[in-house]
Amino acid sequence: MTSGTKQQLLDAAAKRVLILDGAMGTMIQEHKLEEADYRGEAFANWHCDVKGNNDLLAITQPDIIYNIHCAYLEAGADIIETNTFNATTIAMADYDMEAQSKDINLAAAKLARKACDEFTAKTPDKPRYVAGVLGPTNRTASISPDVNDPGKRNVTFDELVEAYIESTEALLDGGSDIILIETIFDTLNAKAAVFAVETVFEKRGERAPVMVSGTITDASGRTLSGQTAEAFYYSMRHVSPVSMGLNCALGPDLLRQYVEEISNISECLVSAHPNAGLPNEFGEYDLGAEEMAAHIKEWAESGLVNVVGGCCGSTPEHIRAMAEAVKDVKPRTVPVFEPKMRLSGLEPFVQ
Repeated sequence: MTSGTKQQLLDAAAKRVLILDGAMGTMIQEHKLEEADYRGEAFANWHCDVKGNNDLLAITQPDIIYNIHCAYLEAGADIIETNTFNATTIAMADYDMEAQSKDINLAAAKLARKACDEFTAKTPDKPRYVAGVLGPTNRTASISPDVNDPGKRNVTFDELVEAYIESTEALLDGGSDIILIETIFDTLNAKAAVFAVETVFEKRGERAPVMVSGTITDASGRTLSGQTAEAFYYSMRHVSPVSMGLNCALGPDLLRQYVEEISNISECLVSAHPNAGLPNEFGEYDLGAEEMAAHIKEWAESGLVNVVGGCCGSTPEHIRAMAEAVKDVKPRTVPVFEPKMRLSGLEPFVQ
């Protein structure tokens, strides 16, 4: 887990489009777990309900999480995301489980590591990577939670940094190869995550590749905190990420133009893991594997992407179809741009 991993990733991405896994929540829902299943033996007497705390399953139902990882690896995934989307102390506060955050991140990373090592051993020429996931948390540092008080905040930058440091340490201790800061709707939250990750790297004296993935929340083409895709990229490029991209909120048809926007300006790999369409009236996703793969193949043939996968509603079936669709397509070539001053507010500014 050094700069060697980054070079390995870049070398692989120069030869083919890399495959990220699909949705974890979608797969967990298929098990129709009840309160007792979420609690397991370890939290049988917990003082509040924990049903819905999917990250906790890394401890209470490890076999389910491990088997989901294996299903995605079997489908062709190169990169597996840890089941830690809500595992920061901040998000775990919903279940009074702040103190369990570290253990959850560690357990989740170890499960993904075990699955990846098992599949890499079968095909050593195709190493599998664990991406330790830092989710956006359920709070926002730059938007008020109270419409009547624009200055109000329910989290500070320093609180976010503290939470992200703990999660990052545990994810690396558990064997993560990559840190993936994903589903970013508030750039200030992402900057806190980046500051935390850099702090951990400096403390440990070693670096891991960082992937960054933002979320365009609606047809306005902006993140929740108001930035366009290009402005978001300029806000985060100082991290020197191995990849920048977009995920969630939209299906591949609506997300394409924003992936293209990132692709045209990105000095690193470009990733995309869209939803399986938009949710229907029952909150379910209807876009089938073949149809989704057709969209992704067109993206790849247009030279937009280096890493593709699925977000909400996607399954191993979707990932298998994607892997098959892009297997012979040349990946996006990372361009070299002349140096310019590139700044960002809500809009980009290039001098």
